[in-house]
Amino acid sequence: MKTRPSSLESVTCWRAKFMEAFFSHVLRGTIDVSSDRRLCDQRFSPLLHSSRHVRQLTICNMLQGATELVAEPNRRVLETLASSLHTLKFRHLLFSDVAAQQSLRQLLHQLIHHGAVSQVSLYSWPVPESALFILILTMSAGFWQPGPGGPPCRLCGEASRGRAPSRDEGSLLLGSRRPRRDAAERCAAALMASRRKSEAKQTARATPATRVTRRSTQESLRAGGIDPKRELHPPATSHEAPGTKRPPSAPAATSSASPSSSTSASKRAPASSAPQPKPLKRFKRATGKKGARTRQGSGAESEDLYDFVFIVAGEKEDGEEMEIGEVACGALDGSDPSCLGLPALEASQRFRSISTLELFTVPLSTEAALTLCHLLSSWVSLESLTLSYNGLGSNIFRLLDSLRALSGQAGCRLRALHLSDLFSPLPILELTRAIVRALPLLRVLSIRVDHPSQRDNPAVPGNAGPPSHIIGDEEIPENCLEQLEMGFPRGAQPAPLLCSVLKASGSLQQLSLDSATFASPQDFGLVLQTLKEYNLALKRLSFHDMNLADCQSEVLFLLQNLTLQEITFSFCRLFEKRPAQFLPEMVAAMKGNSTLKGLRLPGNRLGNAGLLALADVFSEDSSSSLCQLDISSNCIKPDGLLEFAKRLERWGRGAFGHLRLFQNWLDQDAVTAREAIRRLRATCHVVSDSWDSSQAFADYVSTM
Repeated sequence: MKTRPSSLESVTCWRAKFMEAFFSHVLRGTIDVSSDRRLCDQRFSPLLHSSRHVRQLTICNMLQGATELVAEPNRRVLETLASSLHTLKFRHLLFSDVAAQQSLRQLLHQLIHHGAVSQVSLYSWPVPESALFILILTMSAGFWQPGPGGPPCRLCGEASRGRAPSRDEGSLLLGSRRPRRDAAERCAAALMASRRKSEAKQTARATPATRVTRRSTQESLRAGGIDPKRELHPPATSHEAPGTKRPPSAPAATSSASPSSSTSASKRAPASSAPQPKPLKRFKRATGKKGARTRQGSGAESEDLYDFVFIVAGEKEDGEEMEIGEVACGALDGSDPSCLGLPALEASQRFRSISTLELFTVPLSTEAALTLCHLLSSWVSLESLTLSYNGLGSNIFRLLDSLRALSGQAGCRLRALHLSDLFSPLPILELTRAIVRALPLLRVLSIRVDHPSQRDNPAVPGNAGPPSHIIGDEEIPENCLEQLEMGFPRGAQPAPLLCSVLKASGSLQQLSLDSATFASPQDFGLVLQTLKEYNLALKRLSFHDMNLADCQSEVLFLLQNLTLQEITFSFCRLFEKRPAQFLPEMVAAMKGNSTLKGLRLPGNRLGNAGLLALADVFSEDSSSSLCQLDISSNCIKPDGLLEFAKRLERWGRGAFGHLRLFQNWLDQDAVTAREAIRRLRATCHVVSDSWDSSQAFADYVSTM
C-alpha cells in the first residue's frame, strides 16, 4: 500500500495496523479491489472485514468516504466502527457540498453520540468553512439536531425519532447552565447571518470566487438543518411583522438535504438572492465493493488546484471582521435582539461527547472562536484540549473566561491543556498565571509562544489593555499542576513571575523550560532555589536551547539535588567556558548523587575529552545509579567512543541501561565505531544512527 507509519507512533500489532490502513485505502478508492478476485467476491466486503481493526479514521479534503459509510449497504460497517473507532481525524479539509455535510452529520452522530469515539483532531485547515467547523464542534460537544429531509436515526428510539425535544426536555438535557449554551448557538447563527448580510450588499461587485464561497456556505446551512434564506435575511430585514410567528413547517418546506431539491429550492428563491454558479468539482468516492475506481493523480491535482484558487480568493472579505466583531460583542452579553430569533441549542438533543479535542493549524475566525469558547464553558466531559497555532489573538481572553466558567462546573474533567501560537496579546508568564488561576485542577499544562507580545496594541477591542480580572496581581492559589512545559519567545523573562507559578504548584513533578532567557545568572539561581524549597515532588527537569555557559554553579546545584531523577540539558552550551575546570566538578557532583537515574546532554559539544571524563561517573568508587545517558550531537569520534567502552569494561559496572549516540561523528572511522558499539552493547543498550557528519560540518563551524 506504500504507507509507512510515523516514527513517533508505537505499533503494538502490525496486523491491526495493516488492516486499518487497508480500510482507509479502500474507502478512499486508492486501492482498486477489482484487481483481486478474492476481494471481488460478492459474499465478502473488504470494508466490513477490516472495520473491526480500525482504531482511528482520517477524513480528508472534501469529506471523502462520509457518504459511503452512512449508505445503507455499509450499515454493518458503520455499526462495527461505532464500537471499534476511538479517534477521528480531519486533515486538509476543503469546501464541501450539502450532501457531504449531511452525510458527515449522520456519521458523527453514529460514531460519537452512539459510538466510542473519544478524540477528534483537526489538522491543517488554512481557511476553515465556518458552517462545517461549527458542525464538527457542536457534534463533538454532544449536540444533535436532525437535518430536515434526512433519514431518522433508528438508535435514538421511536419516541424521539424525527422530532426536536420540547422546551422542558431541552432544559433537562442542557442542565442549569442552559442560558449560556443558548447564547452560544444564537451567537454563532447571528455571526453567520451578519456575514451573509454583508455579502448580499456586495453582490453587484462580487467575484465568481466569492459567489462560490457563498454557495458552499448556503449548502452547509441546508446540511445543518437551517434555512439559508432565513440566514441570509436576519429577522430585522424580514418581510414579516416583528411580532409575527413563522409556521413551524415553513423552514422545512424551503430547505432540503438532497442536491436535486437544493436546485429546485434555488429556483424558488427571490430575485434579490445571489445568483448560483456551477457547483464545485468533487473528488469521486470509491466504495468497498466490486468496481471501485482509483483516482488518477492528474485529476486529483487539477481539482485540488481548482479548489485552492477559490479558497485563496475567498480569504479577502473587506470590512467583514469589524462587523462580525460588533455582532460578537453584542451576542456575548445578550444585548443583540437579533440573536433571539435564531436557532438555539435548546432545540437540540444532548448526547455523549468526546473527551479529547485537538486543533492543529486551524485559524479561528471571530465566529469560530466565539462558538468554541461558549461550547467549552459547559463541556464537562472534556479531559484534554489542544489548541496549536490557531491565531487566537485577543480571543485568548474569551478562551480564559470560558475555561474559568468550565472550571466552576460540577463534574469538570479538564486536566490537560496544550496551547501554542505565534503571537499572544499577553506575555507568556502572565498568560500562564491566568491559566493556572482559571483552572486550579489542571494536571498538565503545555504552553508555547514563538514571538514576543505586542503590549502597545489594544488587546481587546475598545479597551486599552487586557481585562483586569485576567492579569490581577493577587497571589495564585494552590493548584494541582503536575507537569508544566513552557516554550518562551526571545527576550529576558521576569524570574519573579515564574517563581510565583512554581510556588503555587507544590505537586509539580515535571518541569520543562524551552528557550528561556533570564536577565542574569542570579535570576536563574532564584528559580532553582524556588524549585528546591517549594517543589519537593519534582522528579524531571528539562532545559532546552538555553545559554547556561555562565550558570555553571547553578548547574552543579541541580546535580546535587537528591530529589531529581532525570535532568536534561539540551543545547545549553554547558562546556563553552572553563571546560577543564567544570567537567571534574560536574563528575564529582554526579558521583555523589544516588537518586539521579537519567542525564541527557545532547548538543553541548562534549567531545572525546568530555566523554572520557564522564566515564569516571561509572567508576568503582562512585555511588551514582545513573542508568540512562544521552550524548547525542556532541562531536564524539569513534576513537573516543572506543576508549569510553574500554573504561566501562575495566570497571565492570555491568549493564547500566540506555546510551543514545545520535548524530555524532562516528562515520569518520566505520570499523572503529562498530567495534566500540559492539563493546558497549555488552554493558548497555545502545541507540545510534548512520548519520553523515560531512553534511553538518559547515553548520558546526559557523556556530563555533
